[in-house]
Amino acid sequence: MFKKIGAVSTVLFSSMAFQFLGVGKQMVANEDIIKVEPAKLTQEKKTAMQWVDDQKKLLGSLSDRIWKFAELSLKEFKSSALLADALRDAGFEVTSGISNMPTAFVAEYGTGKPVIGILAEYDALPGLSQKAISRPDPLKEGGAGHGCGHNVFGVACVGAAMAVKYTMERAGIEGTVRLYGCPAEENYSGKTYMARDGWFDDLDAALHWHPSTTNRVSLSSNNALNGVEIEFFGKSAHAAGSPWSGRSALDAVELLNIGMNYLREHVALTSRIHYVITQGGSAANIVPDHAKVWYMVRDKDRQGVEYLTERLYECAEAASLMTRTTYQVSILEGTWNMLTNEEGSKIMYSNLLLVGPPRFTEEEQEFARAIQREMKIEEKGLSTVIESLRRPEAPRGSGSSDVSDVSWIAPTIGLNVALWPLGAPGHHWSVVACGGASIAQKTLAAAAKTLACTAMDLFTKPDFLERLWTEWKDKTKGVQYKSAIPEGQKPPQFKKPVSDN
Repeated sequence: MFKKIGAVSTVLFSSMAFQFLGVGKQMVANEDIIKVEPAKLTQEKKTAMQWVDDQKKLLGSLSDRIWKFAELSLKEFKSSALLADALRDAGFEVTSGISNMPTAFVAEYGTGKPVIGILAEYDALPGLSQKAISRPDPLKEGGAGHGCGHNVFGVACVGAAMAVKYTMERAGIEGTVRLYGCPAEENYSGKTYMARDGWFDDLDAALHWHPSTTNRVSLSSNNALNGVEIEFFGKSAHAAGSPWSGRSALDAVELLNIGMNYLREHVALTSRIHYVITQGGSAANIVPDHAKVWYMVRDKDRQGVEYLTERLYECAEAASLMTRTTYQVSILEGTWNMLTNEEGSKIMYSNLLLVGPPRFTEEEQEFARAIQREMKIEEKGLSTVIESLRRPEAPRGSGSSDVSDVSWIAPTIGLNVALWPLGAPGHHWSVVACGGASIAQKTLAAAAKTLACTAMDLFTKPDFLERLWTEWKDKTKGVQYKSAIPEGQKPPQFKKPVSDN
């Protein structure tokens, strides 16, 4: 009887599993593929693309140097200065230190409308130092590394802006190209401070890209996010001699975490809650009088994030009451979900088809396969195809980005270009390895050319911009962007190392 029930249960489970998988497959199959023809190769685009090819030595050097700098969020002193100086040398007017961030800058060329912005990032990640080889081996033990490829990201954007300027000068194109040096995407969300302070307000369109395992233009959104630090303050005491006279701040943190973990049962499927205790006391025999926890809450839109944040604050209040401690809350970062623009994505995609994917050599493919062997994943190498442009059925994506805030201020379009091996994750040593290898130069060129060609379309075809704005206005109807960063709050401040002065 037991075996029979077990067998029936197995059959039922398998049937349910296959039904579930079938639904998933059906959802993928039902995604609408948007048919787009490759963009035409105009003389302006030919000029911009040739500039990128001619300047590959300069761009490669910039990327390699930033890869070696590997500076963390809001500490990108060398990286930002290198890019700002390169833009000044190219004839851009540069304003540094915007929005109380020493490593943020704006570089501008031209006058009047349209104003096309390009968003560059250049911060690294902690603990991901890695040599440009196919096995894990840090350059500096415990050091930082470009585990998201932001060295390639930032330089490709700078290269695109320079190529656009060069072409505007020769073709007599009117308007303004503006390169935004955007620090602190990995932590602190630098663009949210810039957005709050109005630096994007006069844009007609914003362009961006990100390294990836694929070559594509995506219409999938991402998650809105709040990063919150909660500190509890209690009273220290001897944990054995007189624990009753103490008030444990750590108890408050743990009770808050218990409440938030019970909350998981009662939130939407799109919600994400994650945290880390950043300070919990100094010794086990002392009742901690100070403890600190860092929370990130995410959802598919700002409304969902604000609900989760409200519940987080309620749990903090309850934990404070239960432990008779006090507490304070600090917003560390807050971003919106990405507002995609289908009309703009079609334009970007058509130019990606024109430019084509990166043209990797067999040696570069073998480097990627060696990484995959090291990781024990399928040896597919680097992507050499461009994925279809698809219209997703529902909001997707669990990550977050401060690019999203810009998308609620002006139409914002972007793409992905392959940098690291298929199947390898982001924020990983393999990304750092590829970012310091010759692979990065091929990725950089493809991204810079696609961004520059897209900008050429927006500068020379007013009806393209009109289509972007018609869609943007329809999607934002009844929604007013407001930065999640409180007015007057400054980003964290870090001193420039003495050796760099």
